[in-house]
Formats: sequence, structure tokens, C-alpha cells
Amino acid sequence: MGHTVILPRRHVATLFEATEDEQAALLKALTKAKTILDKQHQPDGYNIGINHGPAGGQTVPHLHIHLIPRYRGDKEDPRGGVRWVLPDKAKYWT
Repeated sequence: MGHTVILPRRHVATLFEATEDEQAALLKALTKAKTILDKQHQPDGYNIGINHGPAGGQTVPHLHIHLIPRYRGDKEDPRGGVRWVLPDKAKYWT
């Protein structure tokens, strides 16, 4: 509950095409969204993700940042977080 997507006003496909000012504004918006989600949903943690290019899973050609609230017990073993996109690289601690 509370998955949020943050995007810039100007159309750019990736974070690397955004200006420094746009990148700073996106991080500020990310922090503001976290503050709101903390108050409304009290998550125990977060995943933050940006898919870059088709090989990176990007299906919408407009920069957007996923802020995903995480809750204790929502996954049996959350270690590795977004690394589970590549399961053979996820359990690096074993």
C-alpha cells in the first residue's frame, strides 16, 4: 500500500538525460513523498527503483522513480531487495 511514482515535468527518457536541477528536484520530491507515506502508512522500509532502458526493464520511455513502501512480513526474506530481479545475484550473503 502506498506505491508512489515520481516523474519530472519535462519529458526525458532516463535519469541521465535530466539536468542536475531536475535530478535535485526529483530527489526533493522523493523525500517529500516518503514523509507523506511515513505519516499515512507507517512502512517499515522502502525500495526505490528506476528502470533504465529496455534491458533494465523500462517499458515506459519517460523517467519515473518508484518509491515502494515495504512492510515486515510482506515477503518471507526481503534481503537483497531489488536484487531479486536477477535471482542468481540476490543471495550474496550466503
